[in-house]
Amino acid sequence: MKIICNTARLNEACQNVQRAVSSKATMPIIEGILMKAAAGQVQLTGYDMDMGITTVQEARVEEEGAIVLNARLLCDILRRLPGETVSIPVIIDSEALEKMVKQTIFAVSTNDTKVVHTGIKFEVSENTLKLIAVDGFRLAIRTEAINYTGEPLSFVVPAKTLSEVIKLINEAEVVALKVAARHIVFEVGAYALISRLLDGEFLDYNAAIPKAHSTEVEVDTKTIISAIDRMSLMISDRVKSPLRCIFDENVIRMSTSTTIGAANDKVPAKIEGNRVEIGFNNRFLLDAFRACDLDTVKVTLNGPLSPITVVPVEGDSFLFLVLPVRLRNEK
Repeated sequence: MKIICNTARLNEACQNVQRAVSSKATMPIIEGILMKAAAGQVQLTGYDMDMGITTVQEARVEEEGAIVLNARLLCDILRRLPGETVSIPVIIDSEALEKMVKQTIFAVSTNDTKVVHTGIKFEVSENTLKLIAVDGFRLAIRTEAINYTGEPLSFVVPAKTLSEVIKLINEAEVVALKVAARHIVFEVGAYALISRLLDGEFLDYNAAIPKAHSTEVEVDTKTIISAIDRMSLMISDRVKSPLRCIFDENVIRMSTSTTIGAANDKVPAKIEGNRVEIGFNNRFLLDAFRACDLDTVKVTLNGPLSPITVVPVEGDSFLFLVLPVRLRNEK
């Protein structure tokens, strides 16, 4: 179901219908308001087994359907909305949403300098959901096909909220999203989780993605994760050093040296294009590869100072971007 209607009128209707809703019920269903959307109208009904109230409001019905929402919760949300309209838009497969969040949340900023980047951006367009996270050093984008034909939506949900949502995922096969001007409600099984949305100008992530590359690599995901993991034994928060990577002649050579010790490793890969010697934060690179859910991935590079991208060999279900760090011998 998806409706768009006047907030004030819907709020007034809900407050009136709520009078017929039981506040102490043994059946959760009669603690709710039944909303039915069809033919340019939304019908609201409350019933406590003794008395019922129903009303009809005009609405732009973009997807017909019916749902029972907790009356107190719905009324509280509507009462606090500042905008003139409220949108109730979409349902998402819970397993897909869980995977999407886990594959992007690692790139969320933990620095409150720009609060909007402490959340994950949702972009909903026709039959497509895209999640984006960025922290200034890396970018994660995850795309999934969904059943949606409404107007495009864009909003940023705090990472803390999404962490709690995925903990509840096993309660339901689908997650319903109710998006308003400043708040969102995730309905997961018997639970409803309400959160504010984050305001601010989110990074223009499309501009951050390199438009061309001079080197293309195909590599086994588990193999490169194991190699980076071994290199990371020499690096810690106290003893930091870049992870040096050389992409050349169908081999990725890795090395690092700190006061703890030195390590070298190599990973076979299919490499086409220019030789590249480049440095990375080992943890950022490891997070990107761990977020991949494919056996083989494609890596693209455009020299030692441009971001690296990790993408599927085919399709565009994810894109992970990591900025390089300067190596000591670079001028």
